[in-house]
Amino acid sequence: MTGFIKRLGWYLVGLSIGLLFFVFILKKKSGDKSLEFCYLPNCRVLKELRTKPMELSPELQSQIEKDKDSVIFYSYFGEGNVLFSKSDTKSKPCSFYIIENNKGQLIKATNCPEKVSVSVFTP
Repeated sequence: MTGFIKRLGWYLVGLSIGLLFFVFILKKKSGDKSLEFCYLPNCRVLKELRTKPMELSPELQSQIEKDKDSVIFYSYFGEGNVLFSKSDTKSKPCSFYIIENNKGQLIKATNCPEKVSVSVFTP
C-alpha cells in the first residue's frame, strides 16, 4: 500500500508542475487578459475587424453624433452577428460583411488590408 501512496504523491507533484506550466503559457498567449478563443467564423471575423482602424461613413458618423451613444455602434463588433449569406467574403482586395446587432439593425463593414470602412446597410 505504501508503494501506491508514493506513486500517487509523485503523480500529483508532476501534475501540479504541469498545470503551472500550462497556466503560464496561456497567460503569455493571452497577454494577461481574459482568454478569448475564436474558433467559429463569426467570432473570427469580428475579431479581425476590431484589430484594424475604422473609417465611418458621414451618415453613420452623423447618426452616432445625433444619438450621442457610440456604445451601440461598437456593440456590432463585440456581440454582432455576421450575416454570411448577404456578405461577400471572397472579393479581392476588399471583402465586405453585413453585421446585425441585437436590435436587428444592419451595418456594412468593408474589410480592406489596411482599414475597415463602415457604413449603414441599405438593401
